[in-house]
Amino acid sequence: MNCDRRTFATGLTSAALCAAFPRAGRAQQLEKPSLRLGVANKSHLYYLPVTLAERRGYFKDYGLNVSIVDFEGGSQTLEALRGGSVDLATGAYEHVLHSQAKGQDIRALIELGRFPGIVLAVRKDRPYKSAADLKGMKIGVTAPGSSSHFFVLYLMAKAGLQPADATLVGVGGGAAAVEAMKNGSIDAVANFDPVITRLEQDGIIRIVTDTRFPRVNYEIFGGTNPAAVLYGKQAFIAANPNTMQALVTAFYKTLKWIATATTDEVVDTMPSDYFLGDRDIYVKSLRSNLLIYSKTGVITPQGMNSALNMLATFDPELKGAKIDLAKTFDDRFVKRATVLFDDPNNATLENDDRRPVVDLGMTQD
Repeated sequence: MNCDRRTFATGLTSAALCAAFPRAGRAQQLEKPSLRLGVANKSHLYYLPVTLAERRGYFKDYGLNVSIVDFEGGSQTLEALRGGSVDLATGAYEHVLHSQAKGQDIRALIELGRFPGIVLAVRKDRPYKSAADLKGMKIGVTAPGSSSHFFVLYLMAKAGLQPADATLVGVGGGAAAVEAMKNGSIDAVANFDPVITRLEQDGIIRIVTDTRFPRVNYEIFGGTNPAAVLYGKQAFIAANPNTMQALVTAFYKTLKWIATATTDEVVDTMPSDYFLGDRDIYVKSLRSNLLIYSKTGVITPQGMNSALNMLATFDPELKGAKIDLAKTFDDRFVKRATVLFDDPNNATLENDDRRPVVDLGMTQD
């Protein structure tokens, strides 16, 4: 009898999905099952959903063979997408806004982070009372044109400073960033975990602005501020709808797992070389970042406006730019993904693994 109810529920859910996404039938195949996905500093907790989706096999669950290409900074990832060396990218939502301002139709498909998780810290021997004290400092960011770079420029602009009032240099996002701060080649750093927790544990830095926590984001941005997203060229999205649905659903599944997994379960899934030599530091880092990840995968209108207003504060290209924010986020795929996981009438999930039995034209193992 349980099997009959399961079969009946599966049929109902399949019908609902077909109504929402007519082309997603059982016979439907992925247009491009092998994908090249760009990312910048994959070991950052900013990109935790990417590594988890890969290592937990969620891409393969949906018939995808995803090759991840790791870059030093988000601007390099964006250029790789524009140049065609990657098919899609995970990176800061700000890159989508910049692209739209330039007339390039690049769109986000799912929000992975609702807060940036960027931390600004100064050397302990440097006096600091406000962002105005950044004047004259040499500040390490992950790379020029990265979200950490944008964040520093925003804080400086709010304090009445010009970009030329400080020197911003790319120091990467791993051991090189730690070393740059330790050897005194930079005065301050804007970076992510586990780099920040490593430096704090070693007594090198004093944290002055910390967007790992919601309260700080509301103080700085007035609400959520979309961070990491999956994004791609609209032409590629339009040509590969079933592939996009598979990839977005894999990421949505990952976000749901993050929301329910224990700290140890997450850490045990990660490569040990992400720990910067100390598992306990990585555990501490993770606990400080658990609130940054998106709960829904949806970028809110408030979040879109927040990100645009931030960029317009210091970037002449964004001041007065006519951007249709509705075109920066294609929410169709994440809305369909929620049917598999959030519909109270959906009886097609298998225990805690939450693997959907419904076939969206995606290979299940």
